[in-house]
Amino acid sequence: MIKKTEKKSQTSMFFSLKDTLDQKHPLFILEDKINWQQFEEAFSPLYCSDNGRPALPIRLMVGLLILKHLRNISDESVVEQYSENVYYQYLCGQTEFVAKVPCEASELVHFRNRIGEQGVELILKESIRINGDDRFDPDVSIDTTVQEKNITFPTDNKLHRKIITKCKAISEKEDLPVRQSYSRTLKKLSVDQRFRNHPKNHGKARKADRKVKTIAGRLVRELERNLEPNSKYQSELELFKKVLNQKKDDKNKVYSLHEPEVECISKGKEAKKYEFGNKVSIITTQSTGVIVGAMSFRNPYDGHTLQPAIDQAEKLLEKNSIKTATVDRGYRGVSKINEVVIQSPKPFNNKTQTKYKQNKLKKQFGRRAAIEPMIGHLKSDHRMKRNFYKGITGDAINVMLSAAAFNFKRMMRKWSSSFLFFFYRHFTSPTRLAVGQVISFFNQVIYSQKEIWVFKG
Repeated sequence: MIKKTEKKSQTSMFFSLKDTLDQKHPLFILEDKINWQQFEEAFSPLYCSDNGRPALPIRLMVGLLILKHLRNISDESVVEQYSENVYYQYLCGQTEFVAKVPCEASELVHFRNRIGEQGVELILKESIRINGDDRFDPDVSIDTTVQEKNITFPTDNKLHRKIITKCKAISEKEDLPVRQSYSRTLKKLSVDQRFRNHPKNHGKARKADRKVKTIAGRLVRELERNLEPNSKYQSELELFKKVLNQKKDDKNKVYSLHEPEVECISKGKEAKKYEFGNKVSIITTQSTGVIVGAMSFRNPYDGHTLQPAIDQAEKLLEKNSIKTATVDRGYRGVSKINEVVIQSPKPFNNKTQTKYKQNKLKKQFGRRAAIEPMIGHLKSDHRMKRNFYKGITGDAINVMLSAAAFNFKRMMRKWSSSFLFFFYRHFTSPTRLAVGQVISFFNQVIYSQKEIWVFKG
C-alpha cells in the first residue's frame, strides 16, 4: 500500500490575517474601536504570574464573551464557531488562522467567575465609550423588566420529586443504608397525578400529591439520622425542609432547588401572569438609544431601584450628564434623585403648566416608549430572555453582558450606515483619490436623489 503524501502548507513571511480580511466587515471595525489594553491591565492582577499553568490570553476570553452575547449563542457554540470563523479569531487577537478550538467551554465559566461583576461592568463601560458623543444625553429613559431564570414552571409536586431524587443520590454517594427506595410506589402515584385535570381524578391526584410529600419527608429525616451533624449536606437538608414546610401563601418561597434565590414576579402581562427570575433596570438615552445603565435586582418596588441605577449610569459615563429621567407610572412617588428630575405621566394641570410644557412632556413620554423594543431586542437577540448563569452574581453578569452586546451592535450598524463608511468603502486605496472616482461618487449621490443632472469628466 502506497503511503499518502502529507500536504504541507507553506506560510509566507509577509502573510497577515489583517491583510486578508475585508476591512469593512463590522467585526473588523469593532476590533479597531475597542481598547483591549485596559482589559489586560485590569484582569492581569487576578492571575498568578509565577505559579500554575499559564493562563489563556485575556483578550481571547473577553472577545469570546462579547461574541457569545453578540451572536446569541452558548459557550459551547462560540468556542466551536471560533475555529471556523476568521473574523472571530481576528477580534480575539489572532494574527493567523488556527483551525482548532481555543479552549474548553468551561474556561469561559471560570473566567466569568474570576472577573466578577466589576470586570463585566468594565466591558459595559467600554461598549458605552465606543459610541462616542451619543452616550452624552441629558434626557434618559428608565424601565424595569423581568429576566427569567433557567428553571421549569415550579409546582409543589415537582419540588418534592426532586427532593426524593437528590436524597437517593446522596445516599448512594455516601453509601448509606436506605430502608425503602419507593420506586414502585412513585410509579403508581405518577399515574394518579398524570390525569389530574379530569373531573373524576381531582381527589385521587391530591391524595397522590400528599403521599409524594410524605415520602420526601421520610427520606430527608432518614438522611439526617444517618449523616453526621455537621456534614457538607447540611445546607441542602435545610433547603429541603424549608420546601416541605412552606405553605401556599408564604412569603420568600423556594421555587427551585438549584436556584433558591429565584423570585416570583408579576408585571401584569396577559400572556405571562407570573415570571420566575429577577428584576432588571435599564437606562437608555432618549435621542440616541445607547444603554448607559443595566443593573440587576431581586424584586423591589420600581422606585427603590432608581438611586442605584442612576449611580451606576453616572459612574459608567464618568460625569454627571443626566438631567432628566422619564419613567412610567410604576415609579410614582419619586420626583428627584441626585439632582436628576424624575418625570412620570400624570394628569396635566392647565393652571400651572403652559401648552408648550404640556406638549414637551407628551413628546418625552412618547420617546420613553422606545425603550420597550430595546428591551425586546435585549431578550431576543442578546440572551436576556432566559438566564443560564448561576446565582445572584450570574444575574448581574448576564444583564451587563447583554447590554454591552447591544451597544457594540449599535456602533457597528451606525458605522455601516454612516457617510464615512460610504466614503471609506468607495475611496480607500493605496493611491491618492482620482478625479474619475470623485466624479462617479457625485453621480451616485445625484442618481440616488432621482435627479437628472450628471457630471461629465
